[in-house]
Amino acid sequence: MTDDNRNMILAIILSAFVLIGWSLLGPKVLPTATPQTVQVRDGKAIPTAQPPAGPGGAPATGAASLGALGVRSDVIASTPRIKVDTPSLFGSINLKGARIDDLRLVRQRETIDAKSAPVRLFSPAGAPGAYFAGAGWTADGIAVPGPDTVWQASSRLLQPGKPVTLSWTNPTGQRFEQVIAVDDSYLFTIQQRVVNGAATRVTVRPYGFASRANQSHDPSTWTAHVGPISVIDGKANYSTKWETLNEAGAAGTTGEGGTGWVGFTDKYWLAALAPSGEVTPGFRRTPTGGYQADYAAAPEQIAPGQAATTQVRLFAGAKEKAALDRYEDEGIAKLSKSIDWGWFEWFMRPLFNLLRWLFAMTGNFGVAIILLTCVVRAIMFPIANRQFKSTLAMRRVQPKLKALQARWKDDKPRQQQEMMKLYKEEKVNPAAGCLPIFLQIPVFYALYKVLMVSVEMRHQPFFLWVKDLSAPDPLTPVNLFGFLHFSPPALLAIGVLPILVGFTQWLTIKMNPMVGVDPTQQQIMTLMPWFMIFVFAPFAAGLQLYYVMNNLLTLAQQTWFNKMHPVEASTAIVDAKPAKR
Repeated sequence: MTDDNRNMILAIILSAFVLIGWSLLGPKVLPTATPQTVQVRDGKAIPTAQPPAGPGGAPATGAASLGALGVRSDVIASTPRIKVDTPSLFGSINLKGARIDDLRLVRQRETIDAKSAPVRLFSPAGAPGAYFAGAGWTADGIAVPGPDTVWQASSRLLQPGKPVTLSWTNPTGQRFEQVIAVDDSYLFTIQQRVVNGAATRVTVRPYGFASRANQSHDPSTWTAHVGPISVIDGKANYSTKWETLNEAGAAGTTGEGGTGWVGFTDKYWLAALAPSGEVTPGFRRTPTGGYQADYAAAPEQIAPGQAATTQVRLFAGAKEKAALDRYEDEGIAKLSKSIDWGWFEWFMRPLFNLLRWLFAMTGNFGVAIILLTCVVRAIMFPIANRQFKSTLAMRRVQPKLKALQARWKDDKPRQQQEMMKLYKEEKVNPAAGCLPIFLQIPVFYALYKVLMVSVEMRHQPFFLWVKDLSAPDPLTPVNLFGFLHFSPPALLAIGVLPILVGFTQWLTIKMNPMVGVDPTQQQIMTLMPWFMIFVFAPFAAGLQLYYVMNNLLTLAQQTWFNKMHPVEASTAIVDAKPAKR
């Protein structure tokens, strides 16, 4: 067997190991996009049916068991309610238990179909996907409102600028009130007030909770946290997971006290309670098998004829960065940490702000991604220019390197010494070409995170068949671009964009020959573009579009540089051709 054949077999085996390993470990390292929201039939893109896009859930106290589920509309109609109507939210508040348990997001749809129902975030106990939040008190010696308490309301409609007061008085003369207000986005403000009408001092302790029956439909990975979340004294806690609560049971976990917020996060949605003052946060499994995030404030003593007031704010909605930043400015510390920015947060935030601005200017998220790619490449142009010069310099010294390798082939230490001496004499740095690659890693990762966790990109169309940039490319040659009416398995559902990723990557390698590289490594690099097709196939079309555009700009930059240095480039390419046996 010749060395060339042996190297080729080794390259194929290594590529197969990489491909299989990526299919097993890839989703845990870099989570893929949401399922495709579009199918292509007869060459036309059509929406696909999808399950509701919100989190599941069930209550912690006073809730029906997970098995006793009724029709949601019947459950909602069975209790007195206050209607919630804002530009961002629509639903109702249950007067039985004073629970915010019926919320839909006006601007977010379950599918890309314009007639699709709004995303449901909250759902009442006893209905599918139960998920709700509320506030209350605990006390010794007096009756406090509970999950079965029916409150009296000052109005039947809650709108921005029109708060509603809920009230209930116990037999011993303590009056409990909740003044609920809502803004035009996703924030509820609840003023909890207790008036002591008795002749004795009482002690009450305010609390708040968010309860859900099930884990999120979205996967939680080490790069994108989904599940229980809290920020206390400015420190975000992503360490509590669904598995943690499953093991802890009803005892749950209790964090250190401080100021901040606590709740549950999904990929795109968030329910978070931010009380005023210091609190003790906690997470636990509920008696009915659900999950609960809660807090308890410090006890308050109320003298006869006096009142005590506390406040909690509830964020319930989409993790739109503009809204999160706005509420941070209004005092909810680090609410934007509900987006798991990851290692390169310092770089991701300005990158995301630029992407959002480009989207506002163009009105098309795909065009914004293309322009963002151009901006990033323009910033990195001087570094890439240096890489090309370093590559050409390495090509020019190849004949001398080959001579040294042949002369000292039996003395590797001397060979390395002579090579270092040659690099010094020719003023060539063999590692200079690697610098741009290392610099592009945080850029790529930051863009990946921005495009994967951004609710702003969800269901955003581009052109032609790409109707949802947050889902994989649906157009695949496997079923003749939709003219054969079957859906290929996930491993073969390779869209046009990931194919373009591999093809453009192959072109960049062809235009930049691998000079002085081990033959096995050359063969692996030659196979790498086709491996990239499978890697990128399950990613969001927005990320695929970025990488195609990035490769095209790389090709343009290489073409320009070769025109600027025609003699060096042509000579280097000739020198780079391997000799035949």
